[in-house]
Amino acid sequence: MRYFHGGIPDLKPGDLITPHPPNIVDGCDICAAKAAGRQPVVEGLGYVDPLTERPDRIYLTSDRDYARFYASKYPRGDLYTVEPVGDVEPSTEDRFESWTAPAARVVSVYDRYVQLTPKQRRSLLRRWTAADLAADRAVAR
Repeated sequence: MRYFHGGIPDLKPGDLITPHPPNIVDGCDICAAKAAGRQPVVEGLGYVDPLTERPDRIYLTSDRDYARFYASKYPRGDLYTVEPVGDVEPSTEDRFESWTAPAARVVSVYDRYVQLTPKQRRSLLRRWTAADLAADRAVAR
C-alpha cells in the first residue's frame, strides 16, 4: 500500500510526522475556533472543516489527490509518501480511503508547496460529492 500525507512543509525523508496542535494562521477565524476546540462555523455555510476525532494520531490516505487537498490547506504545505509507525486503524471520518496511526515516517517528498488549481479543486469536489452521496445511500438502506 502506498500512503500519502499532506501538511507541514519542509520535511525530509526519514523525518517523523507526529500529532500536533491545529495550525493557526493569523486572522483565520476557522483556525482560531479549531485551536480553542470549537467546531468552526461560517455564516451561510454552517459547520466547516470538522474537528478531528483522533487528535492523538496522524492521518494517512492512499488517495494522492485527497492528501494534496490537505497539503494545500497548510500554508506552503507539502505532500509526502509515508510509512506508518505503529498500528494502523481505518478512519471513520473520511469518505476517501484513509487511516490513522500514532506516527508516520517520510519516505519521499512527492510535491513541495502544494496549491490546487481551480480545475483540481473542481475535480476533487466532484469526487467528494459522489463519495458523500454513496455513503448517504448506504446509510439509508
